[in-house]
Amino acid sequence: MRSPHRIATRPTDDAPLNQHDDHRDDTAELPASSYTNPYDELAALAPNPLEEFLHEDRSESGTTEAEKPWTPPNHRRGSRRRNRFAGLPLAAKALVAVLVAAAFLALGDRWALLYAEHEAADKLKDQMNLSAAPEVDIEGFPFLTQVFDKRVDKVKVTVPDVAADRVSLAKVSATATNVTINGDGPTSIKGASIGEMNGEVLLSFDDLNRELGASQVTFTGHGDDQVLARGTLPVAGHDLKVRADARIQRNGDRGISTDIGGMSLQLGDLATYRPGTREKEGLHLSQKSADRVAEETSKAKALLSVPAIVERLGVPRNVVREALKSDAKLNELTGSPRFVNDVMGLNLIDVAMGHPELLKKLGLDPALLNGLSQLTRPVLADRLTLAFQLPKLPGAGTVSLRDVTVEKEGIRVRIAGSGIGIGQ
Repeated sequence: MRSPHRIATRPTDDAPLNQHDDHRDDTAELPASSYTNPYDELAALAPNPLEEFLHEDRSESGTTEAEKPWTPPNHRRGSRRRNRFAGLPLAAKALVAVLVAAAFLALGDRWALLYAEHEAADKLKDQMNLSAAPEVDIEGFPFLTQVFDKRVDKVKVTVPDVAADRVSLAKVSATATNVTINGDGPTSIKGASIGEMNGEVLLSFDDLNRELGASQVTFTGHGDDQVLARGTLPVAGHDLKVRADARIQRNGDRGISTDIGGMSLQLGDLATYRPGTREKEGLHLSQKSADRVAEETSKAKALLSVPAIVERLGVPRNVVREALKSDAKLNELTGSPRFVNDVMGLNLIDVAMGHPELLKKLGLDPALLNGLSQLTRPVLADRLTLAFQLPKLPGAGTVSLRDVTVEKEGIRVRIAGSGIGIGQ
């Protein structure tokens, strides 16, 4: 193996020579301090890159950044934003100013509108004696220009739950046009005059069923002008089925009248009561009850024992006497087709009030007949009537009813008016 070759380095000028040796040994080791690295000589010729990095910048005053006193950083950008706004063109600045001014004007206009609607609702509530303030909607934008002109194009008013005699109107809605304002400004409106008004009134069947529901009667529409009443009516401790038909019609300019017809009270399957004094009115036995009278001997004899009933039946007295003595003659009399029809034609209210034993024999309660005798046609019709009058509107002017129609949800009436004043 070859020994490593040592690179001989030239001694420095200051190194002394060995005076005792005539020849210089190139392989002899020299002291470490006497060697120089050639790479160090090359590096000395190139600039040092760390000098600029480690160099400390000094300001004009001679102090470095590290020597300056510490101050908190400024995170606000107001100056930058101001500079940005200052850099906008004049047209853009004017547009921004116009938009801001328009926003404030619109806000003020809406505030004035809400104030005027609130004041109008309060005046209507006071003048019409309403339980709740109505809804007032003033249309048109801007509102302030209409106020300064003292004229509003259109106003919508909705009044819920208006008392009208025995019933309450579910909803009264109207649209007023050509409205003149009385006042000097949005906060000093004293009233208004309505040039023309059109609207409608709804009398809900739900309200009718609730307000007239003491008799547990429900109302439903039938056709364009007819209302059916069906339910039960308590009479002398008995719940009797009631049926009635009401025809709706106008009554003058402000009223609705109802013609109640077809009234009847059903006493189970025993009899039917129709209030009135005509031949088919009163208390009459049903077909089923009349058949039982003809079939049961005891009931037939009890009926023929009352002279007033025999007289109304038109049966000769000698025939009645033979029928009361002989069952064969009785069956012959009651078996005739005419007998059942004649029994059904009897008005028990007139002929049987003085014979409570006969009523009990027929299965009728005498107390019930007493109650039915007091339930006359006017009394029963008054319980089922749907008539009402529109409340008077404030101020002068005219309001009249137009069309009256019966719909699924209730009775709808169209109204029209002119020259109506509010708050005057």
